[in-house]
Amino acid sequence: MEMDPVLAALNQTVLISGPGPFVLLGVPGLETLHAWLAVPVCLLYMAALAGNVLLLGLVAADKTLQAPMYQLLGLLAAADLVLATSTVPKALAVLWGLSAEISFAACLAQLFVTHVAFIAESSVLLAMAVDRYVAICQPLRYGALLTQRVVGGVAVAAVTRGACVMAPPVALLQRLPYCGQRELPHTYCEHMGVARLACGDTRPNVWYGLATTLLSPALDFGLIATSYAFILRAVCRLPSHGARCKALGTCGAHASVITLFYTPALFSFLAHLFGRHTVPGHIHILLANLYVVVPPALNPVVYGVRTQQIAQRLRHLLRLCWVGAVRGVSPERASHSSE
Repeated sequence: MEMDPVLAALNQTVLISGPGPFVLLGVPGLETLHAWLAVPVCLLYMAALAGNVLLLGLVAADKTLQAPMYQLLGLLAAADLVLATSTVPKALAVLWGLSAEISFAACLAQLFVTHVAFIAESSVLLAMAVDRYVAICQPLRYGALLTQRVVGGVAVAAVTRGACVMAPPVALLQRLPYCGQRELPHTYCEHMGVARLACGDTRPNVWYGLATTLLSPALDFGLIATSYAFILRAVCRLPSHGARCKALGTCGAHASVITLFYTPALFSFLAHLFGRHTVPGHIHILLANLYVVVPPALNPVVYGVRTQQIAQRLRHLLRLCWVGAVRGVSPERASHSSE
């Protein structure tokens, strides 16, 4: 039986231009609490913006913070800014009832940038774990192994890896037919969330999503855990009790933020693939929002302020700003006068 020419032309037009705009529904089942849910999300996003911009500015402008460790912190801050900014503003617009619609092209762009930023941040966290392992377990080789050129390579590799991983699913989503379903139960666009709206065969999306989850964030998480296990073994051999406690406290803070980054993300990815009918929708969406806003807000504190040299430079900058405000001069002039 041949397809009606008009219907065939219509289908071809949809495939070329994509479906009409999607409607983001927010957190299903908690619609009456959307305005309240937006408050902590907004506060965390503001903290993430302030903390990461300040950390990135310090690393970029301060000549004493040019070591590879601090440059990796700058890469982490940049990834956090992109991850949070690509999702949270639209999520707040949805939760506050300002704008729930998003075009197909904008949806694809959002999920591409979000996932690239997530994979890039995962890659940077892995590089930071290796950096700490070499510094603690192989200190004599640290200067030779980790240079500014290596950090530049990490930045390029992290972004390239994310783009290469996310280009195929975007192409798969563009090729799927969409038959009028426009409501997306989420606060932002995710790969499998959009694929569920299609009326074609989504098995390639499912299997590709599973493969990338296992070979990207899950693999990175395992390697980071292994690196920190070696670090803890070296720390436990330190002769000084005070040094052991300080190192264990630092490793514990890092492990907490890393777990908070990976656990909700992996849960969200796997819930889209296997837990669609077993995981409550509001739990899934809340966790999906957790990993794009909480780690970016905590990372500047855990990795930045807790680092002694960054904390000293930050206190120096705040002191200059305070002196400048009291005297009515710029921080630069205050710096010269304090010298």
